[in-house]
Amino acid sequence: MSPRERLICTLKGEIPDRVPVAPFVQEEYLSFYYPDKNSVDRVVDATELANELDFDLMAKHRGLEQPHWFRRSRPGWELRHSSAVSDGMERKRLEITTPKRVFVKEEARPYVGAGSAGGAFMPTKYLLGNREEIESFFEAAPALADEDLREMRETVSTWKKILGDRGVLAPWGFAGVFNFAADLIGMENLYVAPYENKELYGYMMEHIANAMCGYDQALVQAGADCVGIQGHMAGGRTTGTDFFREFVQPYEKQVIDAIHEAGGFSVYHNCGFARALYDNYRELGMSVWETVSEPPRGDNCLAEAKQLLGDRICLLGNLDQVDFLKRATPAELGVRTREIVRAGKPGGRYIFSTSDYLEKGTPRENVVAMIEAARDEGHY
Repeated sequence: MSPRERLICTLKGEIPDRVPVAPFVQEEYLSFYYPDKNSVDRVVDATELANELDFDLMAKHRGLEQPHWFRRSRPGWELRHSSAVSDGMERKRLEITTPKRVFVKEEARPYVGAGSAGGAFMPTKYLLGNREEIESFFEAAPALADEDLREMRETVSTWKKILGDRGVLAPWGFAGVFNFAADLIGMENLYVAPYENKELYGYMMEHIANAMCGYDQALVQAGADCVGIQGHMAGGRTTGTDFFREFVQPYEKQVIDAIHEAGGFSVYHNCGFARALYDNYRELGMSVWETVSEPPRGDNCLAEAKQLLGDRICLLGNLDQVDFLKRATPAELGVRTREIVRAGKPGGRYIFSTSDYLEKGTPRENVVAMIEAARDEGHY
């Protein structure tokens, strides 16, 4: 099987020739691996790396992650973007002018050159605050236009030509519903929002979910195989199963179902604590849950997750790339990788990967040892 055929087969719940081996590759490791490149790309350079090291690539590009609301101006919706780098920080400012009001968002992240593109910005000023701002924003927020759809088609087509049969295209949509709402109003405000004003909370979440459904379906129709959904902010350490079921799950499921209805696969990302939410995850029915992180960065056990979820959900993970992959010997990596593959392999619906993206400073020989052991142990 080609890497693409292997991944598609696994995502469908069928048994491939072997377990796919798909480490999460983004800008931090690519800029470390290719130090002479001024910029790196999650499709172009990740495909080059996957061809060199022979692994199955799930290309998780962020180029269409920003929703159409924030990418270009249109009548009644004028955007002004600005950015600057100083004192080791990259700062961005977004100003949206509508007929009724002006919205401003400011955010920042550490600046480390080419590798910065993989890092997330942290808001320093949230876009929305009170009820009037929330209602005014969604009243003015534009629908997807032909120009937005054309940009999606052209971008995805370019990515797919570069990727070829080396893997599947799994770009991020604009987060999960709860994650995106947290970015709009702040996590500390979002957790109390359904108790302070349940009607307003539902209004906001429904508008986000509806927009996301249309956007993610357009991504699939443009040619994306999978759509990434960031779901880690409503994790098992901060969110109880009852809160999740009432205030998070209906909106996340709406988006997941929309992706499936369009013919795509959903990749739900929670790289931390999730054990308390396994019943919720079964009910959500995402195609893939990544990354089944084990202690100390999560509370999951791959064998247990496989038993409880693996008949319904494809699991992706879960070798520790923060410490173990960087510090272990190649022989130690071979042993641990084989243990992980044996836990995830039975019955299919498993993709071997790291528990998050490969980090700078990871020895090449260790990455090679991990990939080779996973390929060897993964044969059905």
